[in-house]
Amino acid sequence: MRSPLAWILAGVGILAVLLIGAALAGNDEGETVPAGEWAQSVCGAVGVWRGEIEDIVDAVRVPNAESTSGEEPQSETPQGRTGFVRKSVERAVGATETLVVGIDNAGVPETENGEEAADNISVWAERALGDLEEAQDSLDNEADTLEAGIEQFQDATGAIGSALVGGVQTIADVARLDPELAAAFRDASTCQQLREERGGR
Repeated sequence: MRSPLAWILAGVGILAVLLIGAALAGNDEGETVPAGEWAQSVCGAVGVWRGEIEDIVDAVRVPNAESTSGEEPQSETPQGRTGFVRKSVERAVGATETLVVGIDNAGVPETENGEEAADNISVWAERALGDLEEAQDSLDNEADTLEAGIEQFQDATGAIGSALVGGVQTIADVARLDPELAAAFRDASTCQQLREERGGR
């Protein structure tokens, strides 16, 4: 018999799949949609992406505990750590590619500043993807010195962190473009969930 925790985790997984599916299926790129529908789609795509990125960040922060007694965890050796970060960045790139498609498929909100709002969200997602791809390319080139390796590591983790912070700021900025958009972001259930995950900040 499955434990209550197992059922909860299964439910979270199903919700994530549904949100991703809705974002990808969405509207045609550039199609005009009601502000509430657009906010629901955008926050759904960002919420799923944010969850994936936070999982990746947590994995990078916590050393790999899976090792035999007396053995140094692979991710704690310089080579192992770099390889681990490289895989984390690859995961972040994949998640952000899905985000970009979801944002594009959300369409354009039917408000006075709808096109600007859609453009701002799209530009942030594309920039985040570009920064992560650049970090990925950098990690593919093995560093010649310890200092260069540390710089690669910092650039990669910094790109992930910047993408996360940039998304939060962009949504806040877009919500201020006009009252209709602010109301749409306030009322959409996926946006409410996103705020709750951020601790109501």
